[in-house]
Amino acid sequence: MSITPIQPEAYPQLLADKVSDFASLFADLGLPAPKVHPSPAEHYRMRAEFRIWHDNDELYYAMFDPAQPKIPVRIDYFPTASASICRLMPVLRQALQNNEHLRHRLFQIEFLSTLSGDMMVTLIYHRKLDDTWQAAAEGLAQDLNITIIGRSRKQKLVLSRDYVEECLPIAGREYHYRQYEGGFTQPNAHINCAMIEWALAHLAGSESRDLVELYCGNGNFTAPLAGAFRRVLATEISKTSVKAARENFALNHIDNVEILRMSSEEFTAALNGEREFRRLENINLADYTLDTILVDPPRAGLDDATRALVARFKRILYISCNPHTLHRDLQQLHKTHHCEQLAMFDQFPYTEHLECGVLLTERDELCPSS
Repeated sequence: MSITPIQPEAYPQLLADKVSDFASLFADLGLPAPKVHPSPAEHYRMRAEFRIWHDNDELYYAMFDPAQPKIPVRIDYFPTASASICRLMPVLRQALQNNEHLRHRLFQIEFLSTLSGDMMVTLIYHRKLDDTWQAAAEGLAQDLNITIIGRSRKQKLVLSRDYVEECLPIAGREYHYRQYEGGFTQPNAHINCAMIEWALAHLAGSESRDLVELYCGNGNFTAPLAGAFRRVLATEISKTSVKAARENFALNHIDNVEILRMSSEEFTAALNGEREFRRLENINLADYTLDTILVDPPRAGLDDATRALVARFKRILYISCNPHTLHRDLQQLHKTHHCEQLAMFDQFPYTEHLECGVLLTERDELCPSS
C-alpha cells in the first residue's frame, strides 16, 4: 500500500465500499444485515512506529513506500496516530536531535499511547546502550513525562516500567489494563471499546453459565465479560499476555477467571480427553457448564480441530480480523449454527482490513458435551 495522505472527507465512502465488499463475500451464507461501527476518521491508532533517518545534523521520522522500498518518506505529521502521539512527535524529535548521546545510531522509534494519557516510547539502536545513554534517557523521560525503554541487539533497558496503564470506558464502567511493551494490544482503542460493548450486550444474562475463551490475550474481552458469567475458563499461549491478563484481572477485582497457558489445539485435546496436562491438574473440566465460547483467533482463523471444538457449543461469539478466513470457518459452522447477530468494526480505516463480530447459536436445543 502506498504512503498517501488520508482524506477524512472520503472516509464514509471508503467504509461503505468495505461493507459492500463484505456483503459480496458472504452472500452465499444469508447473514443478517450487519451493524457497522465506524472509526474516528483521524487519530485512531494508539501505537505507531517509525524508522529514524539521519541526514547530516538532522534526523527525522521516516516510513517506506513498498513501491520504492529504499527511499525514505519523511513524516512530520501522522494524523492516523493518536492525538497524544502527534503532539509528542515533534517535541521528541527536537529533543533527540539536540542530544548526541540519545541520537547516536538511533534506528527506530515505537510509540504506545492510551486513552488514559499514559505514553511509552521505545528507542531502538544499532549500538550497545551504556550508563551515559541511560542518564540522558532518564532526563528526557522526566522532561516529557513519558516512559522510555531502550533496545539494541540482545539488550533491553527499562528505565521505570515496561508497560502503560490504560483505562477503557465500557458500558458505563471503567476497566483498567496494563499493556506491555512488545505485547499485543488492540491498536484502535475507540473501536476496541465498541467491540467489547457489542460482545457484552449479546452475552448478557449469562450469570448461571460458564464461558470458554480461546486466544484471550491480555484479558481485553475477558475482564468486562467476566461479570456476565458464573465462571470463565480462558486460554492464551503468550507468556507476556498471560502475565498481563492475570494482573488485569487483579486490577479490576475479578476473581472468577481461570487462565491457562495453552494453545487452542492443546485445550481441544484436553477437552476431548486425548491428553492430560499438568496445567489442568487443579481444574475439573466436568464442573464447568460449557455452552458458550468466545474466539478471537489470529488472521489464519480456526484450525480444523478447534473449529470442530467450537461447533460443540450452543453459543459462539466469533471475533475475526480476517473476513476471508471467517468466511471459510462460517461455511463449516453454518451447518450446525445460525447467525443471530453480525457486526463490522472498522479498526483500520483507509485499508482493506475489517474486523467482524458474529454471534452464532446452535440450530437445535442440544447443549455440547463438556
